[in-house]
Amino acid sequence: MGKKSSKGKEKKLKRKEEMAKVNAAQAVIDVANEVKDPLASLTAFKTFKRNGLDLCLECKRLQDMSTEDINWAFDLTKHNMQLLSCNHFDSSENYSYENSSWGWNDKRKRDEMTEDKARYLIAREESGKAVAFSHFRFDLEEGDEVLYCYEIQVESETRGKGLGKFLMLILEMIAHRAQMKKIMLTVFKENERAQNFFIKIMKFQADETSPGIWDPMNSEDYFYDILSKPLVRKAATNNDMGSRDTAA
Repeated sequence: MGKKSSKGKEKKLKRKEEMAKVNAAQAVIDVANEVKDPLASLTAFKTFKRNGLDLCLECKRLQDMSTEDINWAFDLTKHNMQLLSCNHFDSSENYSYENSSWGWNDKRKRDEMTEDKARYLIAREESGKAVAFSHFRFDLEEGDEVLYCYEIQVESETRGKGLGKFLMLILEMIAHRAQMKKIMLTVFKENERAQNFFIKIMKFQADETSPGIWDPMNSEDYFYDILSKPLVRKAATNNDMGSRDTAA
């Protein structure tokens, strides 16, 4: 009976350690979610002036977004993703939500983009016209605290000018300051342009939760990859995440 008792104690201790890890990760996420504007202290990244663009950037929680901005973000996402043409992504096939087993669904996508924890990093022209955005959240994935990038969308006239890379670099800065372990995102396998951007340019790699990693024998059954980029952790300081400015 001694061995069984010992094994039972080990399992109980392991469960306790796992729960403590999850609770610690959730605490980090809770702190990050309290911050109203994680871009506030990143003043050097509030403008983008290169390649003929002169843009200002802002970061907003969903509750601070105007209906006009929410509708614009949804419409741009739908336009770009509902049917990805070969002209957009240099692919011999049209492949997108519409072709996938997920299928494009207006209500499902709008619900996703308007969940309470959604945050938006938006680039605007001086006139106020929005030209690009990223929808992201601080969340718990497989017990790890992560910044999950749900969308990064750019208007056609501002593509190919480094704006998408700039937005991703800002997300990395925000994730670092929020003490996240990594940035994660989902990308279609056949979206060659996006695959190239995230893997070759932004240095993402297949996450351990990606179907091709945990189910390699059936990887062809999945039409998407989950990519991630680990972040170097550092000790938190009073200056991290700006001034911890929370909502009133």
